[in-house]
Amino acid sequence: MPVLESRIVPQSEAFQQNRAALLAQIANLRQLEQRTRDKSFESKPRFEKRSQLLPRERLGCLLDPGAPFLELSTLAGYCMDKPNPATSIAGGGVVTGIGYVSGVRVMVAVDDAGIDAGAIQAMSVEKFQRAQAIALQQKLPFIHLVESAGANLLNYKVETFVLGGSGFYWLARHSAAGLPVLTVVHGSSTAGGAYMPGLSDYVVMVRKNAKAFLAGPPLLLAATGEVATEEELGGAEMHASTSGLAEYLAEDDFDALRIARDIMAALDWDRDLPASSATGLGAGAVGAANIAGNIAGNSNAGTIAAPRYDAEQLLGIASLEHKKPLDMREVIARIVDDSNFLEFKPDFGPATLTGHASICGIKIGILSNNGPLDPNGANKATHFIQLCCQADVPLLYLQNTTGYMVGKDSEAAGMIKHGSKMIATMSNATVPRITIHCGASFGAGNYGMSGRGFYPDFCFTWPNAKTAVMGPEQAANTMAIVMEGSMRRKGLEVDPNSIDGMKRMVVETFESQTSAAYTSARLLDDGVIDPRQTRQVLALTFATCLEARVRKLRPVQFAVARP
Repeated sequence: MPVLESRIVPQSEAFQQNRAALLAQIANLRQLEQRTRDKSFESKPRFEKRSQLLPRERLGCLLDPGAPFLELSTLAGYCMDKPNPATSIAGGGVVTGIGYVSGVRVMVAVDDAGIDAGAIQAMSVEKFQRAQAIALQQKLPFIHLVESAGANLLNYKVETFVLGGSGFYWLARHSAAGLPVLTVVHGSSTAGGAYMPGLSDYVVMVRKNAKAFLAGPPLLLAATGEVATEEELGGAEMHASTSGLAEYLAEDDFDALRIARDIMAALDWDRDLPASSATGLGAGAVGAANIAGNIAGNSNAGTIAAPRYDAEQLLGIASLEHKKPLDMREVIARIVDDSNFLEFKPDFGPATLTGHASICGIKIGILSNNGPLDPNGANKATHFIQLCCQADVPLLYLQNTTGYMVGKDSEAAGMIKHGSKMIATMSNATVPRITIHCGASFGAGNYGMSGRGFYPDFCFTWPNAKTAVMGPEQAANTMAIVMEGSMRRKGLEVDPNSIDGMKRMVVETFESQTSAAYTSARLLDDGVIDPRQTRQVLALTFATCLEARVRKLRPVQFAVARP
């Protein structure tokens, strides 16, 4: 397969400027993530007093040591809880991600009870349900570590109450699909939250700390006049011995997580996967793409060659200035095996980049952009997607586009027709799709290149990426033309100051919403990633998708129900 040759000059001023800017953005991302961890850690004395582990300590005890863990949506809710970027706590009050428990690839959700006692935060519901959607689509067992104060009634919103019920709906659908749902109750799981263990297949409750009831002592007293303690109403011992809500009674957090690991080991979950599965990465934790940068246990490890160019150079390639041209072959050369790329129809619609490559032994088709999508480029993309579906080859979309070409020539050439054909083909593709926002994602290019609204299996963003219906200046100039035309039709004198003020307002509005932090806060992706980790993230997520395609489930008509 042809090897991509790099023309990047790492010593150039432009490269060094890009690198410095990206490093600053990554440092800001890590600072926001660390602020969330620090906020949770402030509760450590309270947790120690109850002989409890902090939420992330629980997660560490649950997961296999040394195995990869891909945390998702770390910026969820950023600046939506508080508008001040300096004080906002990102993450939505829950930690979600794909990891390994007793060798089994699982989706994990951990209530961060160190922050506001685990009360629902901005985007908590959406983040939790996105994790559920991934688990169901990718056939992953779902493990939930529960300790939550539930809804914050001071910030009550009826839509959170109504739509939050979908989380319980998906738990039932998950179980009915033949996917185990395992809940460990570490602390409070009350009111609506009580249905979390109620709709789980396996429930572990911690003695003295775990509680599950529909109405706590204050509400019970107010509603019925009955007096009861929390232990009497919904303590772990009562549920394990009397109500039957809990299958396992643990002595403490460590014991509860040991039991959870034992349950996963007892299920023999990977028995249907071949020793060397269709992913080429083997079953379970063996062969997983290590998010820290190693590829462990791959059955083809001796034959897989790393990219010929250092991933560190991606920092100097990625640009904050999306008006400057960027050859996406330079990106591909630093994420695919041996920098090998068999380009498809390179001379036809050349601004649209298509071709075959491998990532950690997984064969994929790549679509990217070196300019706007024109009619020929759209036709080429449509052709290539169909060929990948024919051969059952997963698709990787590396977004870097200003959108579909506009103008008389492109309209006459059928831009709408050919762009629609590309969008329709992508939407109905029968293979896994993963999208990375590497640069610009403007206009309908976001759609045609498998944006979030078109349900890719996974979608990630580089810190420098920008997303909008169009560029801020384009939007401002468009509105200026419209405003001037409207004033003239009304016989009014065009006021340059009003036009300039309107343009500034439009630019500010667009620029405030285009950043990766803004879009990721609203779950318009599955997380902002360091460009240097792109290969590892793709290896893990493609392996997850392909493992799902070979896994056999044993669905039941209804979710598993306790007697």
